[in-house]
Amino acid sequence: MTKSKMANRYSPEVRARAVRMVFEHQGSYETQAGAIAAIAPKIGCIPQKLSGWVKQAEKDSGMRDGVTTEERDRIKTLERENRELLKANEILRKASAYFAQAELDRPLKR
Repeated sequence: MTKSKMANRYSPEVRARAVRMVFEHQGSYETQAGAIAAIAPKIGCIPQKLSGWVKQAEKDSGMRDGVTTEERDRIKTLERENRELLKANEILRKASAYFAQAELDRPLKR
């Protein structure tokens, strides 16, 4: 499976429910990792995946340092816009050079 198909395997609702379950039940376990290990099989994912969701939820809520989902999405958008602008600039640079050369090659009117 490609990365995008893997990312969409679990709906946002399932992810949110799983993370909520970890937060609600982690007091019943010695560690958060213990809660994750117990809850992950119940939703059909591996503990590492659920752990990643929990860490991202902690970043999004300010409980943990790091890039929030909103910031990550904004960075992706800006990087995409930057790539598009770089392409457009390259096209304009080539067009400008082409027309400048055509102007130089044109015979002078006297």
